Amino acid sequence: MKIAMVGSGYVGLVSGACFADFGHDVICIDKDQGKIDRLHEGIMPIYEPGLDALVETNVKAGRLSFTTSLAEGIKDASAIFIAVGTPSRRGDGHADLSFVYAVAKEVGESLSNDAVIVTKSTVPVGTGDEVERILEDSGAKHRFAVVSNPEFLREGAAIGDFKRPDRIVIGAEDDFGRDVMSEVYRPLFLNESPILFTSRRTSELIKYAANAFLATKITFINEMADLCEKVGANVQDVSRGIGMDNRIGAKFLHAGPGYGGSCFPKDTLALLKTAEDYDSPTRIVEAVVKVNESRKRAMGRKVLEALGGVDEARGKKAALLGLTFKPNTDDMRDSPAIAVAQTLTDAGVEVSAYDPEGMELAQPLMPEVKMCDDPYAAIEGADATVIVTEWDAFRALDLSRVAELANSRVLVDLRNIYSPDDVRARGFIYASIGRE
Repeated sequence: MKIAMVGSGYVGLVSGACFADFGHDVICIDKDQGKIDRLHEGIMPIYEPGLDALVETNVKAGRLSFTTSLAEGIKDASAIFIAVGTPSRRGDGHADLSFVYAVAKEVGESLSNDAVIVTKSTVPVGTGDEVERILEDSGAKHRFAVVSNPEFLREGAAIGDFKRPDRIVIGAEDDFGRDVMSEVYRPLFLNESPILFTSRRTSELIKYAANAFLATKITFINEMADLCEKVGANVQDVSRGIGMDNRIGAKFLHAGPGYGGSCFPKDTLALLKTAEDYDSPTRIVEAVVKVNESRKRAMGRKVLEALGGVDEARGKKAALLGLTFKPNTDDMRDSPAIAVAQTLTDAGVEVSAYDPEGMELAQPLMPEVKMCDDPYAAIEGADATVIVTEWDAFRALDLSRVAELANSRVLVDLRNIYSPDDVRARGFIYASIGRE
């Protein structure tokens, strides 16, 4: 089957490469000529483990190609995926659907055969209805169906998530859409990956509901971590104790500096706006968004406390290890590190930093922070070493070397990756999240 993937960013490129690996003929389309040129050269626009090799393999096999021409790309395609960005719209927080609608209009004008148009982008309830109207108004002369097929990919583990999904959600309103999508995902169906067919609006809401629920779990355990610090409990044991209950589950119960990234911040906000539009307020999600935003700066204040308080911190130096919102990605969108760094620099603290993949994208977002070539260069002369992102490279720091290079033996672990007893036994002042 020929598949066209409109949008060659994170979702489009990963999905396109995986579909090609299943044996489909896939063409990825993007208006950015520079991005397409780099993809032809084997240069990935994002950092995702294993993606470069997957793309190279399928390009060489002739199953994956790239173009800037939408008309050329969708010709003879049975499934046309819309995988463009839906960022938060400035001013009101609604999802900006202008890219989705522009693609729908161009697809309608260029459609040369019967096809299913699939919204892979994360879109609010009712978007598929509008895409269908745009296609009709654009004069599409061939049969089409509009289907919702949300993605559930974790950055840093996207390829595995795509090939071994918990579920595949497909929102279709007719047999044509369901039949084509069944063929698209037939390789996964043979592996017994569950496929859930729903109405289109239900599918659109599932994506937002899933992300809001996961964001709620993260925010809940972060608040429990704060309570643990007050009462002398251990949040990691609390997480294990409640996570062993199958009704709750252990995932997304790791206390930290708050959630960020490309999905949770904008999707929770978009869900709130949708709920407001339909006069059905979601108070729990409102609280989650508010608590998460305040937590990020609270983590900066935690570092200031480790430096002796706001008054004593001025003129001191902090080394931030990890800048991306999570490991195994270069994504800086809404990363807690941004708020932590801003809180420190606002207090007159000099900040140095190191991240294995994110520094190029981080530098414009935190111009006052000095980017270093390795973690020990960042730590040199620091009065506090702060672990913000749990990259594997930070899990086994040479603490003797840290003690030699740093100005003070202060370690602030915002990801709880070290044992308090071990670190303190080496003479460090140690602060973590929700633990003594």
